Amino acid sequence: MSSFKYVLDANVFIQAKNQYYAFDLVPGFWNSLIRHAADGTIGSIDRVKQELVRGKDRLADWAASHFSHAFSSTDEAGVIDAYRQVMSWVQHQAQFSDAAKADFASGADGWLVAYAIAKGHVVVTHEQLAPEAERNVPIPNVCKALNVRSVDTFAMLRELKVQLVERGG
Repeated sequence: MSSFKYVLDANVFIQAKNQYYAFDLVPGFWNSLIRHAADGTIGSIDRVKQELVRGKDRLADWAASHFSHAFSSTDEAGVIDAYRQVMSWVQHQAQFSDAAKADFASGADGWLVAYAIAKGHVVVTHEQLAPEAERNVPIPNVCKALNVRSVDTFAMLRELKVQLVERGG
């Protein structure tokens, strides 16, 4: 059983790679993810890994070679039970379109929240709480409704006391 405290959404990795923590600019970010995964404070799930490796890019290579051990299986009874709870809540929300519900059901997001419920972890995502959302099901909406804490990458890094410091001359 995993013991990490934070479970990361695919967008945490993807936005970091594409924007503010590009591999060539901020290798310390990626090293801190590896270090915190090794000590059990962060991780993700198998379904997020599947999303990342589909990209067939540097992030996919990194996920497979450096972070592979940190993706936990969602194929266990507690997670599956929690997933049923997540999907039941989503299906009973009239505000979300049928397409939004179907999209949510087909991706990793519901499993991410379910894993956090089952393990008592914090979800890390860049999605924002959007009470009026109709065309998508934001992870923070689901988390709030089901009493799961969610934060963004920056809050997680602060809570883990990560400092990305330039070394050398």
